[in-house]
Amino acid sequence: MKLRLAALNFSTALAVLASGAAYAEDANRDVTVVLAETVDVVEPCMAARQDVGRVISENVNEMLVEFDYSNGGLKPRLATEWKQLSPETWEFKLRPGVKWHDGKDFTAKDVQFTIERNTAKKVNCEVGGKYFGGTEFSFESPDPNTIRITTKPAQPILPLLMTIMPVESAEATPEAEYTRKPIGTGPYTFDSWTVGQSIVLKRNPNYWGEQPQVEKATYLFRSDSAVAAAMVDAGEADIVPSVSVQDATNAETDFAYPNSETTSLRIDTRVAPLNDRRIREAMNIAIDRQAMLGTLFPEQAQIATQLVVPTTLGYNADIKPWPYDPERAKKLVAEAKADGVPVDQEIRIIGRNGQYPNATEAMEAIMAMLQEIGLNVKLDMYDVSVWNNYFVAPFVADSGPTLTQSQHDNATGDPVFTAYVKYAEGGSHSMVRDPAVDKMIAEATAATGDERTKLWQALFAKVNEEIIADIPMFHMVGFTRVAPRLDFEPTIAANSELQLSQIKFK
Repeated sequence: MKLRLAALNFSTALAVLASGAAYAEDANRDVTVVLAETVDVVEPCMAARQDVGRVISENVNEMLVEFDYSNGGLKPRLATEWKQLSPETWEFKLRPGVKWHDGKDFTAKDVQFTIERNTAKKVNCEVGGKYFGGTEFSFESPDPNTIRITTKPAQPILPLLMTIMPVESAEATPEAEYTRKPIGTGPYTFDSWTVGQSIVLKRNPNYWGEQPQVEKATYLFRSDSAVAAAMVDAGEADIVPSVSVQDATNAETDFAYPNSETTSLRIDTRVAPLNDRRIREAMNIAIDRQAMLGTLFPEQAQIATQLVVPTTLGYNADIKPWPYDPERAKKLVAEAKADGVPVDQEIRIIGRNGQYPNATEAMEAIMAMLQEIGLNVKLDMYDVSVWNNYFVAPFVADSGPTLTQSQHDNATGDPVFTAYVKYAEGGSHSMVRDPAVDKMIAEATAATGDERTKLWQALFAKVNEEIIADIPMFHMVGFTRVAPRLDFEPTIAANSELQLSQIKFK
């Protein structure tokens, strides 16, 4: 059965969901979205997490600049224009007349507040920690609708960086804790959150832009992909952003789309036995990735060699996939053991329930393969709220050697969204401690043009071949089920956001 492939242009910006409505042909303009994970926080600065972003991003809280996932490039959102005044300073002109959902004016002070809150340590913000670590900011606002942002080091792609930070109200947002009812400027207001059950958004009658067709969205949580997909067939739901390959069986409702997600396991390179490179190499060549294609992972997925997809600037095509060689893996483990490496130490795989379809089954298979080469591996699957404590710094103390299941989304085309957070010593996901890596990241971040590309390629060679900081698995393909009454096709954006304003009715 051949699924429809959603149209997608991978060109980057750098070249510049409770409701049970049946599908009758009526005037019903409410939709129900089913998510695989229970949303445990609704804080916009956590929107870099897929479960949060699909609800909040560009629905409740908007970005200064919007990334065009269909055509590539940047387009105005809360900022109408921007220009670079110097290597370190960018000026953004803000859209006049925009109101927060509480009726207050949107001004430059809200932008400054958002950046400062995201990068401060008072709140553990995923967006700030993931994308703005290591950057210092200063601000100047000559008028309420103009903000000049100076960075150290220079950020030549600052407008692109602004596409992933939802702007928050300086007056309505708590400074040192997560909000439980976000106030935004977007086309939808945050109406209610029944923890563990549902979230409801309602159309904002005072939105500055065009009024969308969807009037209300109810988000429900179902971890079983087959159950979620069946809800669409039964008329109990409208969209399931992520269904497993085995459930994507209806050519009329199911869309396959290439996405920017890369699955992997992050290796804690700091503790034995994982601090021995031989063990890290052995784990990589112990996994039969090819056998997983068409079974646990879609056959259209691509074996990964690094955490960015081939369309990303700086992708290093010279890095080859790890071969499946369990016999050599056993020899490496034996060699390390003979040298005193404690290979019998228990290694825990820290898995995340529902992170992607067949997430548990994939981790079970990997555990078995690593056990087969002589390693003592145990699997612990957690919901996102617990898993996050292992994945994001400050990490769970004294957790022992771990491999943490990960799925990384870099949809906007530059390694700056990957390198610092994953590999710098100060990166919120990083377990690499290497001054040379930190220097390479800093140099590449500040570079432009061909030099930027070459520096990123060199970095990926170092962390993937020399250090071996991860077990890269697959560049993923997504499957989304959409009710027949809707006019909507997913793009690469479905990984990190689901803009209700893009949904039309037939």
